[in-house]
Amino acid sequence: MRCPLCTTNDTRVVDSRQAEEGRTIRRRRACPSCGHRFTTFERAAVVVVIKRDGRCQPFDASKVRLGVDITLADRPVPQDAVDDIIATVERAAYTSQDSIHADEIGAIVLDGLRDLDEVGYLRFASVYKEFQKASDFEREVAALDIEEPVND
Repeated sequence: MRCPLCTTNDTRVVDSRQAEEGRTIRRRRACPSCGHRFTTFERAAVVVVIKRDGRCQPFDASKVRLGVDITLADRPVPQDAVDDIIATVERAAYTSQDSIHADEIGAIVLDGLRDLDEVGYLRFASVYKEFQKASDFEREVAALDIEEPVND
């Protein structure tokens, strides 16, 4: 890290701690050349979500969680299973180059819900796939039945 005062390339970390609820690392640094002390903050790179209409906005895992929580309202689903879905979405977002399509996020959530809760899956699918009539639900239920293993 370059010293902002004397521009020496060699500074040392004096103290590190988490900031902003763990989303940032705050480092206190010192320059051995001039003795100047300064603070740096390390944050994850911003990932942009590309919406269906072309708009872009920063990725926010809390929005994904809210959508999943609404979908699973009053359903007997363990919270750690929901956390796993959100973590999968976050991994996909932060391992993408610098953007992720909203459709990719929706597909990951649907995939997680398929194995977790059929009712939650259908609720989410009805919005994600923009169901217009009852036959859309019938088609999706038929697809769920096909994918389930048969236990004889």
